[in-house]
Formats: sequence, C-alpha cells, structure tokens
Amino acid sequence: MAGNVVNLRMARKRKTRKDRETKAEQNRISFGRSKSERERTDAENERITRLHDAGKRETDDISSED
Repeated sequence: MAGNVVNLRMARKRKTRKDRETKAEQNRISFGRSKSERERTDAENERITRLHDAGKRETDDISSED
C-alpha cells in the first residue's frame, strides 16, 4: 500500500517553473524579432489579405438600390 510520496510544495514549484518557461518561450517567439522581420511578416500578411479579398465575389443586390 506504500506508494510514492509526493511533496506538494516541490510539485507546485516544478509546475510554476514549467509554466514560466513556457510563457518565456512564447514571448521570445513573439517579441524577439528584429524590426525587419516584423515588417516582412506584416507585408506578407497584407499581401495575403489583398489576394484573399481580390477573390471575393461582388454581389449586385438590386433590392437595396430601391
């Protein structure tokens, strides 16, 4: 019946460290880019948005003109 004894204080600290490291990794990805990399990404997103919008159909809604 003797199972592994878990020290809850150490388990909480381990979880907190893991959570902080995960958050730090996300921040390094998000904020650790140079200005040119951010501008290139923004330009690429704008280009994709324009291509997507160009493919949309325009509907002629006759009822709204009346």
